[in-house]
Amino acid sequence: MNQLLPDECRVLGTLIEKAFTTSGQYPLSLNSLVTGVNQKSNRDPIVEIDEDSALRAIDGLRARGLARDVTFTGSRVEKYRHLGGEGLDARPQELALLAELMLRGPQTVGELRARASRMQPFDSLETVEAMLAGLAGRNDPMVRELAPSPGSRAPRWMQLLCEKLHPTGPTAMTGSAARAAGSFATTAQTAASDDRVRSLEDRVAALEASVAELKSLLA
Repeated sequence: MNQLLPDECRVLGTLIEKAFTTSGQYPLSLNSLVTGVNQKSNRDPIVEIDEDSALRAIDGLRARGLARDVTFTGSRVEKYRHLGGEGLDARPQELALLAELMLRGPQTVGELRARASRMQPFDSLETVEAMLAGLAGRNDPMVRELAPSPGSRAPRWMQLLCEKLHPTGPTAMTGSAARAAGSFATTAQTAASDDRVRSLEDRVAALEASVAELKSLLA
């Protein structure tokens, strides 16, 4: 498939993530979607988009068969859901891995297992490796393996839906990527603990967005 635009990739990743982690507030309103894309946890790089940018991204995803609008009877708020399972021909666990790569960039197998487990369970590192190999071996690959980061022996994996979102060339080691290069001694157990905290932050952010939405309806 053609490359997604960066905003489209982030919006798609957010829709997939929230479908798994905050199913009670899914599909997402425009306000909740923007809040999810702009949240500070589970994001690298952290971005700021506005509602117009989010709507343009939804339009692009809709044209590719990756998202659609949802309207509920009696509600004036239009909501949005992803069609990643159909549009990408991906199973739930594959979607969780792709979403994690879209939202946080290149990661090792251990990091992916620890972090994507907040969305779907993974029995072992071998399970994650097999799924990544399957996504990489498609006629139109969705991921590819990268060389280890400086100071690490573990190869990383990146998504290929929007390569511009997480450049991996020599000039890409700046900002958060450079900081990450010095922290690869973190164990998968520590990463899992951190991500449980981030999962709770996700839920709080979703609840705050829901409250804001209710206030706007009652105003």
